[in-house]
Amino acid sequence: MLELAILGFLAESPLPGHELRRRVSHLTGYTRPVSDGSLYPAINRLAKAGLLERRADPRAGAARYVLSLTEAGRADMLERLRKPAEHEITDHTRFYTVLSFLSLLPDLAEQHAVLRRRLAFLEEPASFFYDGERPMRAEEVTDPYRRGMLLAARATSRAERTWLREVLGEQPPA
Repeated sequence: MLELAILGFLAESPLPGHELRRRVSHLTGYTRPVSDGSLYPAINRLAKAGLLERRADPRAGAARYVLSLTEAGRADMLERLRKPAEHEITDHTRFYTVLSFLSLLPDLAEQHAVLRRRLAFLEEPASFFYDGERPMRAEEVTDPYRRGMLLAARATSRAERTWLREVLGEQPPA
């Protein structure tokens, strides 16, 4: 997801590395901190693959660079948005990274296909806790903290499913 965030932010505008780091950190940093040790190797991999380029920033001195997306980088980013991996649909933080840049995908039908995958995932019965193979509902859990987790997750999931159906122009199942 780090690479998609890098490509997505650079699709919006060229950025110096420190500003790119700040934006990526604001997007995912509260749950998955972004260190220089992960950001700059990712930038180097993307540059080596021809997906972004570095130019010296004459305003900031010789040691500073501005990063920009190449046409190959734009194509790669769009493909990542069209076909996110399953864990990018099911993991909340990863999905929000996809969602952050989904509007860059020019085809509304392709955007909606991604949203339908997320909606299908959210409509599957799930829980953090199980009774054997059966997912437990919040009302069945006696531990108040676990019940709180389930109630919060239920409310979040319900709100997201409502929003997804609204965007997709679909009615909830009867």
